[in-house]
Amino acid sequence: MEKFEGIILIDKPEDYTSFDVVARLRGMAKTKKVGHSGTLDPMATGVLPLFFGRAVKAVDILPVQDKKYRAVAKLGITTDTQDIMGKILTESNKLPSKDEIIEIINSFVGKQNQLPPMYSAVQVDGRRLYDLARQGIEVERETREIVIHSIDILSVEKDEFTIDVCCSKGSYIRTLCHDIGEKLGCGAALSKLRRTMAGGFEIADCITLDEAQKLTQEGKLHERLIPVERVFAHLPNLTLEEKDSRHYLNGVKMTAKRFGVNSSTGDIAVYNHKNEFMGISYVNEKGFLVSKKQFMILEG
Repeated sequence: MEKFEGIILIDKPEDYTSFDVVARLRGMAKTKKVGHSGTLDPMATGVLPLFFGRAVKAVDILPVQDKKYRAVAKLGITTDTQDIMGKILTESNKLPSKDEIIEIINSFVGKQNQLPPMYSAVQVDGRRLYDLARQGIEVERETREIVIHSIDILSVEKDEFTIDVCCSKGSYIRTLCHDIGEKLGCGAALSKLRRTMAGGFEIADCITLDEAQKLTQEGKLHERLIPVERVFAHLPNLTLEEKDSRHYLNGVKMTAKRFGVNSSTGDIAVYNHKNEFMGISYVNEKGFLVSKKQFMILEG
């Protein structure tokens, strides 16, 4: 039986955790080795790339780490979870003008320090913050530097705004909306969230869980697998001859100069003489080609 390896893009439905989706696809693919590239809250929908087999190795070295979201926030309330699923902490009828809302939203574009919410998967002293939050425990946590690359304001109503956000990895859109509400002085809580891009993949590339189930029943789920090398397609590439390919997979030191690459090249996608993807490498300070992650095992 052919190994189930590669990437499948799921449009995560509402009220499912990312773990729920992984569990469903693990059963459909009949494989244990499954990972994903970024948790989505149960209320959120959208792009959830799932990695199967050796493709799991790519999760922590994806070259495109930025993400895009469409978010709707309700003004005039704050909650303990920073979204409308949580317990309401404050309410306000004093809402700012449309111009004020637009001005404040735009002020959040750029580099900034963001405090991770208590209801998050961030670990403090080995414990998940959401586990502590569910026990009513709040702990000190450090701010993280994030970048909000852009915010497109789609609509501003009396007590609600809708925005498209492009941001760096580790950015919490719930917290962004909460912070906007704080700066406006009336509070805000996320009411809808849809991830429209992750890992360089767009929502149009995704299939639903129902579609995945139907493909499984038809024996065609493997047809939706995306080769892992596609996420590295924009990188410089290097093709090695058969002998060098074996040396590469065996971890033999090879000078990069003979292949025409140097440390300024950055990450390199390495292929063998059959044009099969072997891994990601870089050139170290001593001029050797160093493997960052290998996706092929030497056979024979």
